[in-house]
Amino acid sequence: MALVAFAYAGWIWLQENPQHNPWAPLDLRQERGWATAAKLELAREDMDECRAVLTRSEVAFTALDPSGEGECRREDRLTLPDLSLTPTTPQMTCPVAIGLELWRQDLAPLAEDILGSPIARIEQLGTYSCRRMYGAQTGNWSEHAIGNAIDIAAFVLEDGRRISVLDDWDDEGERGQFLRAAREAACKSFGAVLSPDYNAAHANHFHLDQGRPIVMGFCP
Repeated sequence: MALVAFAYAGWIWLQENPQHNPWAPLDLRQERGWATAAKLELAREDMDECRAVLTRSEVAFTALDPSGEGECRREDRLTLPDLSLTPTTPQMTCPVAIGLELWRQDLAPLAEDILGSPIARIEQLGTYSCRRMYGAQTGNWSEHAIGNAIDIAAFVLEDGRRISVLDDWDDEGERGQFLRAAREAACKSFGAVLSPDYNAAHANHFHLDQGRPIVMGFCP
């Protein structure tokens, strides 16, 4: 009887805490829990499940038809109209969209706490580029080749300030503090996060991609 009561109590607790329940559908509005990483990996591997997560989480998106050929064939292609990315709303994979939505949620309190102002816009340098890594003639294909990555250059605050990766990464004050906190927050939502600390090629942007599971993340 005690074992049954314990199991029932555990079941009730999981129903009340879906972020820890591996059988509960993922909702991006819930706080992260024990089961979140596994659910994110399922969404990363399954386009239909990924888009179902966005719909369930009430994240507006526009699905686009497949495009491209060969290594740059994009079966998974969508846009997020409400994310305040500038200068354009880029095309991306669904896993990148999920990562951006989670990152946006983490960035909001960081901007308020560190900089004292909400974020109005996020400046991006693009998602899709049919090329190998670093534009080389040989070697591995970039995650940008299928739109599974995004490069972020700066954050524009509602009070008008612009926090730039290029100009402010080495700042010893609140600007640099915010950028480092933003990089660390991204590591919780993307499989790879590259910053100016990684190499000179990323001196002016954060590279965020979903080419690997978040639990095996690469965040130098």
